[in-house]
Amino acid sequence: MAEITIRRFLREGILTLTPDLPMRDAVAQLVETGCSAAPVLDRDGALLGILSQKDCFKAALSSAYYQRWSDTVADHMTREVESLDADTDIVAAAERFLAEPYRSYPVTSDGALVGMLSRADLLAAFLAQG
Repeated sequence: MAEITIRRFLREGILTLTPDLPMRDAVAQLVETGCSAAPVLDRDGALLGILSQKDCFKAALSSAYYQRWSDTVADHMTREVESLDADTDIVAAAERFLAEPYRSYPVTSDGALVGMLSRADLLAAFLAQG
């Protein structure tokens, strides 16, 4: 059987954030889209980090204590981003999901962001294969 890569199953047209975006706006966008995480890109589209729902809790708690939102995405994003290459086969991707606590990964091709892959996307890939 030919190797099946995650390229067929990744999500394109995904939510992306900028490092200077206010945290309240970033949290609202994550909630509105139902995303568990969003890549943070610079003006040239380079991947700088990722902001997960978990990363947002510090800002949310601070807003509860001080009755206002402060900070930007850059203050709370995870800067050491683990990503998957679009040509990763689905078995290797599943092994990464088992080994790491992440709910989704940014997917790159030739160093450029091309989408995101979630646990649900990968499970759908296995279902599609029978």
